[in-house]
Amino acid sequence: MDLKDGRCVRLRQGDMRRETIYSEDPVAVALQWEQLGAPLLHVVDLNGAIEGRPANLAQIEAILNAVSVPIQVGGGVRTLDTVRTYLGCGAKRVVMGTAVLQDRAVLEDACELFPERILVGIDAKNGKVAVKGWTAVSDTSARDLVKTLAGLNLAGVIYTDISRDGMLEGPDLSSLKAFVKDSPVPVIASGGITRIEDIRAIQALDPRIEGVIVGKALYDGKLDLKAALAAVAG
Repeated sequence: MDLKDGRCVRLRQGDMRRETIYSEDPVAVALQWEQLGAPLLHVVDLNGAIEGRPANLAQIEAILNAVSVPIQVGGGVRTLDTVRTYLGCGAKRVVMGTAVLQDRAVLEDACELFPERILVGIDAKNGKVAVKGWTAVSDTSARDLVKTLAGLNLAGVIYTDISRDGMLEGPDLSSLKAFVKDSPVPVIASGGITRIEDIRAIQALDPRIEGVIVGKALYDGKLDLKAALAAVAG
C-alpha cells in the first residue's frame, strides 16, 4: 500500500508525477486486503520518502488500529525517533532505505535496539541504489550495499527493481538471483510481479527469498490474491 497525500496510489517506476489513485480511504483498502487473506501489509509513505520524515502518519496509525495482520512501514525512516514512532504505533517491522547510505550509525543503532524488526529497503535502478524516494541515484551498486549488511540483526532486506515497479511486466529474475546470492540476510522481492507464474518463479530461485510484495497487479485485477496464496502454499 503506497500512500501519497493521504490516498492509496501506485506509481510507475517510482515517478511521483505518474500516479494512479486507487482509493481515498486507505483503511478500507487495508481491511479489504486483510479480508482476502493477506498475511502481511507493506505500507509506504511516499511523501515521507521525499521529505525524510513521516507525512502520512495519521493514515498509517488508522490502518494499524483497524487491522490485525502484521504491518511493515517504510518511507522516510531516517531517524531512531521515526523508528520508535512506527513501532510504538503497532508496526511489526520498519523499513529503512536512504539512511543506510547516509547515516550508517542510525541503522546499526536501530538493529541493536530493535533486533529483527528492521528491514533494509534496497531500491535499484540499473543496478545502482536509488535514495530519497527514488529521486536520486547513488554510485553504490545494490549488490555491493547488501554485502555490507552482514552481522546486523536485521529482519531482512527488500529488493525493488525500480525499472519494473508498477509496469506489470514481470520481475527481472536474473538480477534478483544475483542480488540474493550476495545477500547475507533473507530477501523480499518487489517490482513487476504480475502473475502467479512470476511468484512461483521467484519462489524457485532461492530458498532465502522469503516473500514478495505485490501492488499494482492486485489493484488492477491482474492477480487474484486468494489464488496466489493458494498457489504458493501448495
